[in-house]
Amino acid sequence: MKVLILGASYGSLLSTKLLMAGHEVTLVCLPKEVALINAEGTTVRITLRDEDKPRLLHSLTFPGKLNALIPEDTNPREYDFIGLAMQEPQFRAKSIRDLLGKIADSGKPCLSIMNFPPLPYLKRIQGLDTQTLTPAFTDASVWDGFEPGCVSLCSPDPQAFRPPEEKLNFLHVGLPTNFKAALFADEAHNELLKQLEADISAIKLDGKDVPVKLRLHRSVFVPLAKWSMLLTGNYRAITPGEPQSIHDAVHSDLELSRSIYAWVDALARDLGADPADQVPFKKYANAAINLVKPSSAARAIAAGAKDIERVDKLVQLIASQRGKSFDAIDQTVALVDAKLEANRQT
Repeated sequence: MKVLILGASYGSLLSTKLLMAGHEVTLVCLPKEVALINAEGTTVRITLRDEDKPRLLHSLTFPGKLNALIPEDTNPREYDFIGLAMQEPQFRAKSIRDLLGKIADSGKPCLSIMNFPPLPYLKRIQGLDTQTLTPAFTDASVWDGFEPGCVSLCSPDPQAFRPPEEKLNFLHVGLPTNFKAALFADEAHNELLKQLEADISAIKLDGKDVPVKLRLHRSVFVPLAKWSMLLTGNYRAITPGEPQSIHDAVHSDLELSRSIYAWVDALARDLGADPADQVPFKKYANAAINLVKPSSAARAIAAGAKDIERVDKLVQLIASQRGKSFDAIDQTVALVDAKLEANRQT
């Protein structure tokens, strides 16, 4: 299968699994990343179960073929399947916006593996007025040409980042959990997704299982289970001063964290989520013990970012539609608004 992935940082995690399964992958990225990846491939550092020392997974050693392109040189009609692995604010860049238009026109199945859901995906949730949600987007109009049935969402549960001391083609996986993807509305698209799920599950390395699977779910709400985690930990790592670790955001006031988590979970259930598809707070709190660094959102704001993905604001806007609010959420949104505005003024 030929797979196009927009974004070479987090996208290289999915591309690695696809390449190990023998698929052909193209990463869309910046010119300096294109040159590096086409010359040296990508490297993912990950620890296998029951091993203490991490493995280095080099794309050049896999049966699949990898190449990289800039957006202007990319024709989505040449691919069977498309993945989105860019932060929401990146989509408004002209070259990416133009490519998104071509993707929409192609009608190819498009799976986002980021925390912030594409607007067409939100349109698949019955009873949700998506027009009132556009303030959470940097530019919601980039999604205008997409058919909702061609877009799905995958919860990016695996924790991975580019270590600053490494090259741009290197990714470290700190928490090798599974991708949880909602099925498409179109069964023909789902057949492709199911094939990828099966191929990734079959991967072995020296006879051992390789973590980070692709798990499929019929419910559109399964990827939204991440929202309670984001609002409890990731966005609360943003403080009036220096960013704090996700561990401290969650465990410095465990009862407040529990109440935020429960409130966001209840909002998802109000939309139609099944409680069985949600992650218990205790399990998340235990995982957060090891999240000793600030979230990517907190680090981005501290580094001067003028825009970040705003799942916090999206949740607030959805709650407002349902006549609900929560002080802790409102305070987080106000703080993030203020920090971003301050960055824009510098």
